[in-house]
Amino acid sequence: MAKSKKKLKVIPLGGLGEIGKNITVFEYGQDIIVVDCGMAFPDDEMLGIDLVLPDTTYLAKNIERVKGIIVTHGHEDHIGGLPYLLKEVNVPVYGTRLSLGLLEYKLEEHGILSSCKLETVVQGQTLELGSFKVEFIRSTHSIADSIALAIHTPVGTVVHTSDFKVDYTPISGEPIDLLRFAELGKKGVLLLMCDSTNVERPGYTMSEKTVGETFEEIFMNAKSRILVATFASNIHRIQQVVNSAVKYGRKVVICGRSMINVSKKAMDLGYLNVPEGVLVDIERIKNFNQDELVIITTGSQGEPMSALARIAVGEHRQVEIIPGDLVIISATPIPGNEKSVYGVVNELFKKGAEVIYESLADIHVSGHACQEELKLMQRLIKPKYFMPVHGEYRHLKKHSNLAQNLGMNKDNIIIMEIGQILEINSESAAVTGTVPSGKVLVDGLGIGDVGNVVLRDRKHLSEDGLIIVVVTIQKESGNVITGPDIISRGFVYVRESEPFMDEVKQVCKEAVLKCEGRNWPSKKGAIKDTLREYIYQKTKRKPMILPILIEI
Repeated sequence: MAKSKKKLKVIPLGGLGEIGKNITVFEYGQDIIVVDCGMAFPDDEMLGIDLVLPDTTYLAKNIERVKGIIVTHGHEDHIGGLPYLLKEVNVPVYGTRLSLGLLEYKLEEHGILSSCKLETVVQGQTLELGSFKVEFIRSTHSIADSIALAIHTPVGTVVHTSDFKVDYTPISGEPIDLLRFAELGKKGVLLLMCDSTNVERPGYTMSEKTVGETFEEIFMNAKSRILVATFASNIHRIQQVVNSAVKYGRKVVICGRSMINVSKKAMDLGYLNVPEGVLVDIERIKNFNQDELVIITTGSQGEPMSALARIAVGEHRQVEIIPGDLVIISATPIPGNEKSVYGVVNELFKKGAEVIYESLADIHVSGHACQEELKLMQRLIKPKYFMPVHGEYRHLKKHSNLAQNLGMNKDNIIIMEIGQILEINSESAAVTGTVPSGKVLVDGLGIGDVGNVVLRDRKHLSEDGLIIVVVTIQKESGNVITGPDIISRGFVYVRESEPFMDEVKQVCKEAVLKCEGRNWPSKKGAIKDTLREYIYQKTKRKPMILPILIEI
């Protein structure tokens, strides 16, 4: 009987069925490589959570097999999880100069930079990692130095586009290397993994240069101070603001910790060009007339602690809104952030500023490919198998439909879930199992110590409040000596609800007296059950009830 051919395993640990925390594991024989390790922002249900990371238990268990981590570009949803992963799986990280430059200051913040191995690669280079040959293909996105990957394996080539768009007139560097994609397609590609973020949008994504034209028009007509909020990592956007400022004789102020860090790193590496004398320290803004200044700031997503949010509510130490200020929010709200963004916009309007946001002008373009660019990628690559990545399920499904409309066999399109194992070779592709996966929640300094139970309790407390029942009981007899005393938080204000709280005390006392003896769990259970039923009957609310029994 002929021995079956070995298969390549593709295991997405994030970035499918969700936006953010992108990470994919490729495994062949005893060799593993990892592509990206990002983070995601918490949703409204994750009360108090700061960051969401992918579960990388599988990599920690197989650390001796991991040959390296490849970074495709420097956005948070692709590198934000790396400081946490590298504390457990300290293997070499490969990426372009800017990607690693942005990663460096994250690792420095975590105090692990000196122990990490960072290896710079260039577009067009091929790197050998065990059974894999990883080719770095020039790409275009909303950040400089982004790459796509051709992963050459013993069973065939996998093309991973990562985040991309087809921009023929990028702000810096060469356009996307469509010729190389076509050459790979001609030789034969086993699997295409393609960005699905903008698959719902028809047509093409506009070039980043169109934003520069809009900026120039706004700057030409502005008679007051200008504030521009954008992503700190969008160096192309920052460059265009600087260009317009220089053209119209304005000084530039950088505001916000991440904006300062990223801009400094980009200038050091030569990706951001600011003529001498243009940059002004934020402490010196009072030395200039309002119409001589441009402030570039963080806070385009309405983040509560960002510079723009603090400026909007008057809590920033150095910058306050002056009536007539022109504020440009040069970003699209990430799904779920709309309320925060428009809250900041409202506060800015209240303080007398003029605000321009995406729905009012072409001040933002996406970094992701729209339908026609995705079709072009499919036609160039002509893969045998196709896996849509980077998107919620609706995006993956829509991308699957788009590929079918181009003539791809439905059976050769694989919509995956995080944690699933795809085993693939030139003869077949099938999901064969799962590995541990999911979300690891970061709350302050705690990593992974907040789970579903804690979140459920936080939600319960936020919606219905808390009642604490304190009863002092005689140790020998089990009789009530004092109490019950009722402490209420987030349920009702005790002083204004004294008659009701007196009734609650009486109900608790009766529940305790019904349970004879010293069976404390039974007494606690009786208080909770009786009180829950009584309160719901009277108020139609279900506060969390915590009975505390004290023995004397």
